[in-house]
Amino acid sequence: MRYIRYAVLAVLAIVMVTVAIANRGPLTLRLLPEELSGLFGFSWQITLPIFIVLLLAVLFGVVLGFVWEWIREHRYRAEAVGERRAREKLEQQLGPARTSETGGDDVLALLEGR
Repeated sequence: MRYIRYAVLAVLAIVMVTVAIANRGPLTLRLLPEELSGLFGFSWQITLPIFIVLLLAVLFGVVLGFVWEWIREHRYRAEAVGERRAREKLEQQLGPARTSETGGDDVLALLEGR
């Protein structure tokens, strides 16, 4: 299994290097179109290689997807915490019954506790 993981990572690295070499040309990113930047008197721009822009876009999409899923699954995590607390409370209530003189029989310990 370890070798399969290394093979997949090697193929992924080769693909990423190939894409980076094929997309080395400069790309200028502007905050505003040229007409609006003249109107507002503010022009922010940066020139990067295309593969960096692609990598940043993919990275942004992955992070956004992870955050979206984490927020979406909050309900299930909160429910699991509530169930864990309820289980711990029940185990604390059942604790003295488990250590009674019934020889470890949980059913008899519950019946004697009433």
